[in-house]
Amino acid sequence: MAGLENLKNRFIMAPIKTGYSDGTGIVTDKHLAFYGERAASLGALTPEPLYMDRGLREIPTQIGIDSDDKIEGLKKLTDLLHSTDTKAIAHLNHPGRMANPKIPGNYFISSTDRACENGGATPKRMTEEDMTSVVEMFVSSAKRAEAAGFDFVELQFGHGYLLAQFLSPAVNDRGDKYGGSFENRVRFPLRVFDAVKEAIALPIIVRISGEEMTPDGIRLGETIRLVKLLEERGVSALHVVAGSACSTPPWFFQHMFVQKGKTWEFAREIKSNVSIPVIFVGRINTFDDIDRLFEEYGADYLAVGRALVADPSFVSTYIGGAKGRVKPCLSCSEGCLGGVKSGEGLHCVVNPTVGENELMGKDLFKGVEKPKRIAVVGGGLAGMEVALDLKRKGHSVTLYERDKLGGQFNLAPLPPNKESLSKLIDFYSWSLRDSGIKIINREAREEDLVDGSYNTVILATGSKPVIPPIEGLKNYFWAEILEDQNIVSNKKVLVIGGGLIGVEVANKLLKRNNKVIIVEMLDEIARGMEMIEKALTLKNLKENDVEIYTGWLVSKVERGKVYIKNKEGKEKFFEDVDHIVVATGMRSYNPLEEKIKGKVEYYVIGDAKKVGKAQNAIKDAFDLAIRL
Repeated sequence: MAGLENLKNRFIMAPIKTGYSDGTGIVTDKHLAFYGERAASLGALTPEPLYMDRGLREIPTQIGIDSDDKIEGLKKLTDLLHSTDTKAIAHLNHPGRMANPKIPGNYFISSTDRACENGGATPKRMTEEDMTSVVEMFVSSAKRAEAAGFDFVELQFGHGYLLAQFLSPAVNDRGDKYGGSFENRVRFPLRVFDAVKEAIALPIIVRISGEEMTPDGIRLGETIRLVKLLEERGVSALHVVAGSACSTPPWFFQHMFVQKGKTWEFAREIKSNVSIPVIFVGRINTFDDIDRLFEEYGADYLAVGRALVADPSFVSTYIGGAKGRVKPCLSCSEGCLGGVKSGEGLHCVVNPTVGENELMGKDLFKGVEKPKRIAVVGGGLAGMEVALDLKRKGHSVTLYERDKLGGQFNLAPLPPNKESLSKLIDFYSWSLRDSGIKIINREAREEDLVDGSYNTVILATGSKPVIPPIEGLKNYFWAEILEDQNIVSNKKVLVIGGGLIGVEVANKLLKRNNKVIIVEMLDEIARGMEMIEKALTLKNLKENDVEIYTGWLVSKVERGKVYIKNKEGKEKFFEDVDHIVVATGMRSYNPLEEKIKGKVEYYVIGDAKKVGKAQNAIKDAFDLAIRL
């Protein structure tokens, strides 16, 4: 039985939900385009988790392996992978109580009859009959994986899903032979493993949480005891993760708000206790990470996920030795998790082709027959993206930026735990220097753009803060208070506006021992913030006693007092306010359009056209570059 040692290299793509199915559970052309673009450089690739019963889906547009009619599509996928000598791993997962309660027809079973404490349906406590049914489900799904040409089956024992719900003392509250002691809690998961191993000839990988990152959940000591039992039973390899989809989602998603490398530590400790291969995973998104894992941690294999979403060439570039030339994964979960949760499917902030079937895997930068001389005005994300893309197509590009490359995105890495966002500015800055694009470090004037030097002008001048007409409001900060030279300490600060910027500013101010008040005219704060970041940020605000007033607006500022009123006309005021931060939204800034209209061909992109997020700006720029 061939194992991981027969892979062409030590890189595996981790299972990431795509949401690219059409609701039937059958593999689509979009799946083939997405995985095909990434397969060639990998030793093995694990498609997204495959649902084993239509009533157990995590997202409505998940790939299924619940019936024989799925085999043909799955075979197309494995054939595609095999055409590049890349092995295929079928990831089988029963979500138990973590099945999506919003999907009609889903059902919920578990070791317990308690719902996940962070939300979800109340499950049925499983009977012996239920357990037999689940074992049969795993077995039939594994047989279909074998028939579809998969080379490995991976069983999900971790991340708070059904088998982990038996393993975890925090969840399993049974009083029978499947609960209580370690020996009882591992009984059912091992029964599943044994049945699958007996039913198929394929090697089996087990994915397991080193720890669930909760005091009373699965801990490393018990995980080591379990993997030794699995080794005795003939498991081919172990894939070590951390966290639980229920109780610790930031660890489950390896979000930028949690410590990088914790899963690596768990994997190293487990590796020292077994003699079978161990797969390391968890925010492996830089070449330094890869070097450390192989050299310092002694990793056998690496599972890479979102770094391959951000740049399909991440592994091939590393192997080729051209270091530093890939679009960085920011660990933000904005486009990937956010796209799947929204129903739009997997996307990516930094890679605008992801999720676009007509773009994925295509040669979009063929040289143009008639290169143009193009001026790009503004060196923010949209301006830098369009300049680089147009240069790749063969155009002559000049970029005007009066200040610092990156524009307002230079403020994005400054709130707590968001340092990883700086990698995007570093990437663009490096790429621009390497491209030979001419950069003019001053404001573009009308005469620069219409004197015949350029065939086309692209206006990417961004946006500016909206400052509400508040009586007495004269001295205030905007988001520039995040910068080291502006940040204040031990002060009373009132933040006007509880949107994304206002909440991030408040969170940063707390780190400097400030007393913070947020006043938001709408009924909700942190609108538009990515779900995990929002949950953790609001938790921090609450724990630090931030006063939050929703449905109120600031009416007047007068000698250290700030007056507010609500929709009912009720008024109150705050005394001794040292500083005010205004974060009440942004408006497009486009001072040149009227001046150049009719004198030269031009386009407006990014926030200058419509205020949005980083992902919108980059996608807008990319789309224009492809059209030109």
